[in-house]
Amino acid sequence: MADSTEQALPQPSSLKAFWAGLLAMVPVWVGAAPFGAIYAVTALEAGFTPAQTLALSMLVFAGASQMTAVGLFANAASPFTILFSTVIVNARLLLLGASFAPHVRSAPRWQRLLLASQLTDETYAMGVRAFLAGKGSFAYQLGANMGLYAVWAISTSVGIWLGMLIPDPAAYGLDLIFPLTFIGLLVPLLRDRTTVTVAVLAAVITIGGALLLPGSWYMLIAGIVASGIGAWLSRKHAVAEKASE
Repeated sequence: MADSTEQALPQPSSLKAFWAGLLAMVPVWVGAAPFGAIYAVTALEAGFTPAQTLALSMLVFAGASQMTAVGLFANAASPFTILFSTVIVNARLLLLGASFAPHVRSAPRWQRLLLASQLTDETYAMGVRAFLAGKGSFAYQLGANMGLYAVWAISTSVGIWLGMLIPDPAAYGLDLIFPLTFIGLLVPLLRDRTTVTVAVLAAVITIGGALLLPGSWYMLIAGIVASGIGAWLSRKHAVAEKASE
């Protein structure tokens, strides 16, 4: 139950905002759908049943974590290893959530929890762009989240039945569609020297970590280090602006 002091985010024409958020994600659907089918193919090949494959998409809704879990399952990893590895892969969502929180701080708790449960890299990027442009709202973000969630579930279902026709999705470069889509969403957010510096630093650490470190720890390290330096640079810039006033 929401605190009595909490107020909902501004809801001008909520239904219209919902559809605006949903339609804004349409270009991302084009990348998500093949990735969902690829996940389904991989899961079936790893020994998952169709029901298990679909349930993982519906309950987890995290492509990278699902692919990690399926790969470890195929290699007979222990349940603890699978759980720990997927938690590490998804740890970046803690950073995304912390970054997104200021935009929805005034929303009731149930709204914040609902948005957090479906927040992904792509919906985060789209939502932040909307809030920075003064168009963000609970309804807008819900539309973005729900649209991608539905496409992910549908593409997984299609992949269960048709994915086996693609013997090696990576051979067609389909495994690159989703990350390239996210990069396309990220670029417009690089508006100043600080954001560019953070993005470049995160990319360098990620690539270096992928080459030098085992597992997926490098993603968490890159996120923490780059975010920390970004916060320091932003604070330094704010102090400098205040001093010049």
